[in-house]
Amino acid sequence: MAAESRTAKSLKNSVVALGFYFVNLVLQFFSRKVFLDHLGAEVLGLNTTATNLLQFLNLAELGIGAAIACTLYKPLFDRDTAAINEIVSLQGWMYRRIAWVVIAGAAVLMCFFPWIFEKMPLPLWYAYASFGALLVSALLSYFVNYKQIVLSADQKEYRIQYSYKASMLAKTLCQIVAIKYFDDGYVWWLALEVGFAVVASAALNAVIRRTYPYLRTDLSAGKALSRKYPDVITKIKQLFFHKIGGFALTQTSPIIIYAYTSLTLVALYGNYMLIILGITSLMGAVFNSMNAGVGNLVAEGNKKRIMSVFEELFSVRFLLSCTVCFGVYMLTPAFITLWIGPEYVLDDLTLGLMVATLYIGLTRTTVEAYVNAYGLFSDIWAPVVEASINIGMSVLLGWFFGLHGILAGILLSLLIVVFCWKPYFLFRRGLKENLWIYVRMYAKHILLVSAVSAVMYLILGVLPFDPTAGIGAWLMYGIIVIVFFFSLLFGALYIATKGMKHIVSRMASTLNISK
Repeated sequence: MAAESRTAKSLKNSVVALGFYFVNLVLQFFSRKVFLDHLGAEVLGLNTTATNLLQFLNLAELGIGAAIACTLYKPLFDRDTAAINEIVSLQGWMYRRIAWVVIAGAAVLMCFFPWIFEKMPLPLWYAYASFGALLVSALLSYFVNYKQIVLSADQKEYRIQYSYKASMLAKTLCQIVAIKYFDDGYVWWLALEVGFAVVASAALNAVIRRTYPYLRTDLSAGKALSRKYPDVITKIKQLFFHKIGGFALTQTSPIIIYAYTSLTLVALYGNYMLIILGITSLMGAVFNSMNAGVGNLVAEGNKKRIMSVFEELFSVRFLLSCTVCFGVYMLTPAFITLWIGPEYVLDDLTLGLMVATLYIGLTRTTVEAYVNAYGLFSDIWAPVVEASINIGMSVLLGWFFGLHGILAGILLSLLIVVFCWKPYFLFRRGLKENLWIYVRMYAKHILLVSAVSAVMYLILGVLPFDPTAGIGAWLMYGIIVIVFFFSLLFGALYIATKGMKHIVSRMASTLNISK
């Protein structure tokens, strides 16, 4: 019954998240188009760079959220409300301290803006205003929104979607209107960024109070609670290093690109990254809600069930990851041409490197979900190596090969640490199973997708479609690419793998029960 409950909750979270995702996706693409048309690539590049700088300061978060979520799985499974209150109180106490560190760091960083944005052909106040507005939004997560971790760990993320994410959609819509129709559109954009952050925080906390009326935090007890829960502090220290690796992967590239080139190329890269991040968010909408279920499963301790679910999640995530990566590679150039113009299209090698990075980023999520559920954060050398390779090789190769070299540096770090080390670490320290189980499973999946890809290239070679002819032609071409590839790969995985058979059977059973 517990397994059925986990599956049902995951499906509910996924359906709600997908609905918000697609609405947000449409708004984001339209918003970026309006931004480029009315404010220009330089302002868009500035906004991207300011966001990256703020993410650097957010390294001070130290991974507290992930450590707290991992610690909450067991009390939530046992319905231990006293422990839940204590753990969330500890989180609030630590977040309050981190917030002041972020404020101090932001003040110091802004002193260097005249040098950081020396090449920017815009008034310097644009940089200060952009960074300040984004900073206020970020600080609310430390001072106000930290309790949402309980909703996430309890598989109730759909309630976050209904409150916080709905407010963010309204914000984006208002920003589009302001940029398009008002004078000083960027000033309105910044004001709405701050105003809706406050509104969204109030709505989210109202939902938390209704869902968990017993949740009472006492931040003054934080120091004593840190001694009561030493494992949380240990995990936070370990996660800090992992956050460095994550930051190096996601946030340093635009800064390095800007250092070697210009804000305009940052904006072009950002257009492609909007698509990549959109796909990543789509996968997150489908699968992030399952991560809390994995934590609940690990807390239950059924070893056979744990391995069975791992195979199921691996197969279904592999299916969707390969489908969207193939679709991104085949459809992105035509989409960029129709969306904002052919002058914004990057070369095929750049796209190929970005898709390879996307593939590893998507397929890593099964291993990561189990690593987080087991609290396996002790390999602090791994993110240090990943960040070192990522930044070092991006800077070195970027000097010789430009954007291609920067992206190759990212991919190299992922191959060494994420693709090779993380599965070994999970199977050795968490699952305590032979790694060859994973290697054989992965090899079988790779052989199947290679065969399907070869068939798809033969099919697409005889199609009479020109996807750049118009939005209708692009949609038709896209439907054929996605549906054919998905169907062929699904059929191959269902025939050849146990994981796909089991997940189909489980979902069919869950849907029948819900009826």
